[in-house]
Amino acid sequence: MAVSIYDVSVPVFVRTLTNLKAVLEKAKAHALDHKIEESALVNARLYPDMFPLSRQVQVATDMARGCGARLTGAEPPSYEDKEQSFEDLIARVARTIDYLKGLDANAFADGASREITRPVRGKPHTFKGIDYLLQFAVPNMYFHATTAYDILRHNGVPLGKADFIGQLD
Repeated sequence: MAVSIYDVSVPVFVRTLTNLKAVLEKAKAHALDHKIEESALVNARLYPDMFPLSRQVQVATDMARGCGARLTGAEPPSYEDKEQSFEDLIARVARTIDYLKGLDANAFADGASREITRPVRGKPHTFKGIDYLLQFAVPNMYFHATTAYDILRHNGVPLGKADFIGQLD
């Protein structure tokens, strides 16, 4: 059985972002139940030189949306980075999931060999599509989704590994 580049990108992004959305929903409920100001969590960081939760979610969604689009030869839609609440972050994740689900699997046919140039550490870097997916976009998406989870867990939201992994089919 051949596995397509679509199969190893869009479903992976959708699953991880669906789980991230559930984590954010759980954090929102936790903040409400414990009378924690949402902004305290949305702006929380693991360390002063790291992005806050809001930016972690923005980058995770940007990586997934950008990769999905670029593997089809398209430019991704731009999202303004203005989220300031859990509702805003949840909506951004949902919008990204919807975008990814709307991509045509057939448009990924040449994605593995397509050249994709992106800035890496401030300099342009050209990847083959498969390398962009597996060596850049997926690790970045997981890093930022994991860091969002870690920020919330560190701040007392009752999360476990199952929240990050989600339900297995």
